[in-house]
Amino acid sequence: MEVEVIFLKQFEVGSFMSNCYIIGCEETSEAAVIDPGAEPEAILSELEKNNLKLKYIINTHGHVDHIGANAEVKKSTEAPILIHKEDADLFEDPQGNLSMYVGGKLALPPAEQLLEEGDEISIGNIKLKVIHTPGHTQGGISLKADNEVFTGDSLFAGSIGRTDLPGGNHGQLIKSIKEKLLPLGDDVIVYPGHGPASSIGKEKKMNPFL
Repeated sequence: MEVEVIFLKQFEVGSFMSNCYIIGCEETSEAAVIDPGAEPEAILSELEKNNLKLKYIINTHGHVDHIGANAEVKKSTEAPILIHKEDADLFEDPQGNLSMYVGGKLALPPAEQLLEEGDEISIGNIKLKVIHTPGHTQGGISLKADNEVFTGDSLFAGSIGRTDLPGGNHGQLIKSIKEKLLPLGDDVIVYPGHGPASSIGKEKKMNPFL
């Protein structure tokens, strides 16, 4: 089977140093931005530099450091915004999305597509499978590509997401990770919402929270 050629760019944005990802299909030049939390100019510049056409803006959950640049990226690209149905209301909830604690309410466009467990998002020849991983928020998701999983703030290298924020549930998060992420396979690369990349195998062995 021919291996797909995937363009993948990871960079930190904003004061929370959140990971934003651009994933693109090199054959079709279609792309998705995962978690545009801040610095829309840098995101748009990366798309332009690599001649990528943005098809989707995907939020792994509804916290300000992962959705903060939604409006600017959408305005420039007209790409639809996708988020899990359980987190869609956070766009209009400054307490729930935490924006009230960092300078005021965000003015966010609504999501055009509400995601659910098992949905598949096509970006050219790339398929992203939606895995509902609640616990950090009720609508937290991970996105599984071929040998990669984008885990948002569910699973980090050597850690897990906070569960002391509105909508958080520690037991639920541990269950999500153990039942939905760890079975993906030891070789699968973990691209988290903050910090360095890891692998499922490494987190099974080394993560003290699991």
